[in-house]
Amino acid sequence: MSRVKTLQVLFRRYRRPGDIVFAWGMLVLSVILLAQLADQTAWRNGGKLFAQPRFWPAVSLGGMTVFAAFHLLGSALSERIEGRWQEVGLWLASLEYAGWFILYAIAVPFAGYLPATVLFAIALALRTGYRRARTLVIAGLCAVVIVVLFKTLLRVNLPAGLIYEHLPTGLRQIMLTYF
Repeated sequence: MSRVKTLQVLFRRYRRPGDIVFAWGMLVLSVILLAQLADQTAWRNGGKLFAQPRFWPAVSLGGMTVFAAFHLLGSALSERIEGRWQEVGLWLASLEYAGWFILYAIAVPFAGYLPATVLFAIALALRTGYRRARTLVIAGLCAVVIVVLFKTLLRVNLPAGLIYEHLPTGLRQIMLTYF
């Protein structure tokens, strides 16, 4: 008897505020991906089933769709919890940092790796609420350390930046090589 009660406790479902929105989103996404399967993958005649290029993506997307439908069903049958749209608002707010990264990736080829990294490190420090000059200097120094680590020590090839073309010849070569 206690084992059954333990299993019931083990599989108890705890609903979260944005659960139904997440469930609908995953179901819609999985159905869209499953609908694209025939256009994005191929089926070769005469090949073994498990070696077909379409087989494993079909299995994974089919499973994703089935489990998303079960998740939606469980969410729809669970009691409603307040705070759904506040939770969704938090999800959307977190996309802001993806936008920052996209802007950074766009800025590096124009400004160069060093200036863009320092600028964005300080801008993100300001965005997250740090206002003291000492903290902003530390953010800038951390950015310089990151640039030196990646460009000089690890020798990662990164875009040079159009702004480096306007530097004097000697300084330009140093900036292109090390920063």
